[in-house]
Amino acid sequence: MALLLKPNSTVKRMASRFLAFSPSLSQSFHSHGQYNFTVSSSFSLARPSFLLLSSRGSGRLGKVSSKYFQRNAVVPRAFMSSSMTTEAVRESKASKEYGSEQIQVLEGLEPVRKRPGMYIGSTGSRGLHHLVYEILDNAIDEAQAGYASKIDVILLADNSVSITDNGRGIPTDFHPATKKSALETVLTVLHAGGKFGGSSSGYSVSGGLHGVGLSVVNALSEALEITVWRNGMEYKQKYSRGRPVTKLVSHELQADMKDRQGTRIHFWPDKEVFTTAIEFDYNTISGRIRELAFLNPKVTIAVEKEDADPEKRLYNEYSYAGGLIEYVKWLNVDKKPLHDVVGFTKEADGISIDVALQWCSDAYSDTLLGYANSIRTIDGGTHIDGVKASLTRTLNKLGKKSKVIKEKDISLSGEHVREGLTCVISVKVPNPEFEGQTKTRLGNPEVRKIVDQSIQEYLTEYLELHPDVLDAILSKSLNALKAALAAKRARELVRQKSVLRSSSLPGKLADCSATNPEEAEIFIVEGDSAGGSAKQGRDRRFQAVLPLRGKILNIERKDEAAMYKNEEIQNLILGLGLGGEDFQKDSLRYHKIIILTDAEVDGAHIRTLLLTFFFRYQKALFDEGCIYVGVPPLYKVERGKQVHYCYDDAELKKLQSSLPANASYNIQRFKGLGEMMPAQLWETTLSPETRLLKQLRVEDVAEANRVFSSLMGSRVDTRKELIQEAASVVKIDHLDI
Repeated sequence: MALLLKPNSTVKRMASRFLAFSPSLSQSFHSHGQYNFTVSSSFSLARPSFLLLSSRGSGRLGKVSSKYFQRNAVVPRAFMSSSMTTEAVRESKASKEYGSEQIQVLEGLEPVRKRPGMYIGSTGSRGLHHLVYEILDNAIDEAQAGYASKIDVILLADNSVSITDNGRGIPTDFHPATKKSALETVLTVLHAGGKFGGSSSGYSVSGGLHGVGLSVVNALSEALEITVWRNGMEYKQKYSRGRPVTKLVSHELQADMKDRQGTRIHFWPDKEVFTTAIEFDYNTISGRIRELAFLNPKVTIAVEKEDADPEKRLYNEYSYAGGLIEYVKWLNVDKKPLHDVVGFTKEADGISIDVALQWCSDAYSDTLLGYANSIRTIDGGTHIDGVKASLTRTLNKLGKKSKVIKEKDISLSGEHVREGLTCVISVKVPNPEFEGQTKTRLGNPEVRKIVDQSIQEYLTEYLELHPDVLDAILSKSLNALKAALAAKRARELVRQKSVLRSSSLPGKLADCSATNPEEAEIFIVEGDSAGGSAKQGRDRRFQAVLPLRGKILNIERKDEAAMYKNEEIQNLILGLGLGGEDFQKDSLRYHKIIILTDAEVDGAHIRTLLLTFFFRYQKALFDEGCIYVGVPPLYKVERGKQVHYCYDDAELKKLQSSLPANASYNIQRFKGLGEMMPAQLWETTLSPETRLLKQLRVEDVAEANRVFSSLMGSRVDTRKELIQEAASVVKIDHLDI
């Protein structure tokens, strides 16, 4: 189990995430960079590690045509001077030339700095954290090879990162091909490494394949220092933006340190490369480390965040001897399991398989996590396909054999079999075929066959020895089939209703005139009062408004049939264009779905209910970047004819401190959007030029699933414990009483 520095610190940190969107929001919430926050409370929106919220350019509408930004304005006539015309002709002529001079050859690490997104996914917060994962994965490769047992990750106060392992240490001897040390070779040459397989490879199994991970981190770092302990010696070298700035120096270790071995990499990300502020999120990185600790039970991984204030320092140590079985228990801690966790490990044809699974009675969706060589394959792959196929075939076969499934024509589909299932599979493949450097999908066809056969053999044997478990799983699957049939009838009823209506859209929806979904956005607001203000204040050309009547159904506790019968859910599905069972972005009526609720407890609860619906019903909306949260101001400060809007207490205090001591001003606290005049709502919350939006993306599916289950599920004991533990850190004057 994880060793914590302070007792109950997990719950306290968890509680601290649930306080955003309250009057005590930090001032950085309204700064104009990209934001890293997370969401997870049933009564607030905060910063747990599973949802990455980003806002660029103070929330300006990225893809909406600029013609929408000026309301009732006269467009000035375009003109071009003669000098501008001549210059444009020259430029056009030059751009048409295409000879050998236009062929560029990028050498060394230039391709990485020229196109960093190709190697780390993006130059935003996700790419920034990917740098840490690249180095961390190298340390894990040493652990998988059996040479490392301890990894230390330190997030330093200067926004640099240090990662140390006690593996073999990167070789430092002379490399005959590059005529430089092996250490400098792997740091400065793309596709140089010891993980290409074959007799000359340094690893039988590894997550690294392309030999670019460490060199990419080096190329995208303003500075990098590497220390290697090997053969009784300590080696050091410094780099800057991919180039060595010092020679490799070494000295002999003291007698009591002679046996030390390993590698430490300390890097400072380059501000010239990344489009966001250089700031690493402790929760995001510790979530990844927790995963790796579950997947590698023989390794202990410590993570620390340094801070000048000792009270703000964070530390955690992860070590799970139970491996994936402990992982599934952790994922299902707030659910009602139907049986004990079932797990097994098997090796065949050089491929190692580790599986753990458990069904829960109070869950209506599945959680299926796949890993290949400790790399999370978020887009699935052949190992996930093998799990799905084997589970469906095995349970149908056993169901008919035990006569629980009596009708010959009935067969349980994969969705019915997997309802309430939590399953984690980890495969170790000598020559994995990943798609791209970010390794989001496994492609080895031989893995599917081995996984399929292994699960069928083990699960058949286990369920035949435990018929009560088989009956419980089949009973839940049959109930899922009945609910699916009822949901299908409810869906058809919804469609029939929409056909019979004069318009297929909800009556309260105030639509926009834009027909291009990329230019259209919709505000989901609570109540007729806020809806009225939003409808009057919006720009009708590209902004739609859908008012909700109170709180929508909590679908975490309901099956699909109940969801489709709820009128507010029907309005959301019809209004947004979510009618299909499989998500298709082309069918969406708006590519920007903005949740806009009051800045108080009920508003936060409604926001979380909507997030639960989107996460469980159409999680792909987060993956496509369609879900946003609008941030209305909390205060209006009037001093004479001057009006200021403050989005949190920190901004209000800063404004007050900037005013003269004897200044006279009036402060209005907004509790609801309905209190704001339409013009005020446009100026502060609706206008793409001045508003503040938070984009929500799922960074950690396992953590997101666990938090939604904890906060929105049927069990209340966890929420009760959370409230009790958080009571000491909540400021009474910030409570909405």
